[in-house]
Amino acid sequence: MILLAYGTRPEYIKIKPLINIFDKEGFSYKVLFTGQHKDLIKEQHPDYQIEIIEDENSRLDNIVKSIMTTFDWILEDITHVLVQGDTTSVLAVALSAFHHGIKIIHLEAGLRTYDKQNPYPEETNRRIVSQIADIHLCPTEFSKKNLENELIGGVKYVVGNTVLDNLSSYKEKCEYINKVLITMHRRENHHWMTEWFQVIDKLAELHLDLEFILPLHPNPNVQKHRHLLKNVRVVEPMSHDELLNLLVKTKIVITDSGGIQEECSYFNKKCLTCRKVTERPEAIGQSTFMVKKPEDLMTIFNENILDVKINFECPFGNGKSAEKIMKMLKEIM
Repeated sequence: MILLAYGTRPEYIKIKPLINIFDKEGFSYKVLFTGQHKDLIKEQHPDYQIEIIEDENSRLDNIVKSIMTTFDWILEDITHVLVQGDTTSVLAVALSAFHHGIKIIHLEAGLRTYDKQNPYPEETNRRIVSQIADIHLCPTEFSKKNLENELIGGVKYVVGNTVLDNLSSYKEKCEYINKVLITMHRRENHHWMTEWFQVIDKLAELHLDLEFILPLHPNPNVQKHRHLLKNVRVVEPMSHDELLNLLVKTKIVITDSGGIQEECSYFNKKCLTCRKVTERPEAIGQSTFMVKKPEDLMTIFNENILDVKINFECPFGNGKSAEKIMKMLKEIM
């Protein structure tokens, strides 16, 4: 029996195609919800749920503690645990499974920046999980090569990224209308969120022909800068469907997200990635354009807004990753 673990919306989005195909194929599984984004319970009915100790002063430590002290009772009849990505809950679930001799399947394996502060703590989390995982489901040949270069053990498969499995119905809706989508939330940007928001607002003031739209992340370290956005339409956080419906219409994207880089690649949208480094370098210069400092954003935006249409093969898969994973699991389980 395989246990699928997720706790955040991005994790659920990438595991959802597996749940769908498991149900279709009658493949036995159970679901563990690790409790970070509680609104997910409205969409899913997990077999197990962990309550995270609430203490903002030591949030990461409490996630690990909450999971690792309540994991034992979940493992009856479980032979494999599948975790997705690189959150601290992924690390805690994988480490608990390792301690109990349960095989670990890592979905979205092999992503690397080789900078433990960018992104923090995700880069370190995924590197630790790689060391203890038995099966690595890599989105690209590049990510698989990272694991090989590190002499990581276990079996490695290139399966594409499951996030694209959710997108096929949106592809035909693609347009390039006068909208700019912005998402900013990552921990490593909190210390200069003022600078990012100031330059974004200045761009919106200068480009009155474009509507700049920012679904504001609920994190207090982001929310407290809301007042800086006088020329940007700030809206409440969107569901994934709502975000995709906006993304396929937008002319260009400004973000510090990881997953949106993949979605932009699939939709042939330019993505200005506001980070020092990305773990998805396969699309750099094609759909991803790095903006390493706030003072660089104005120039890079103005260069790319002149010609927003691109056309190249998405390096992150073709939207059929769940089918590949299902075939692989049937062979090994």
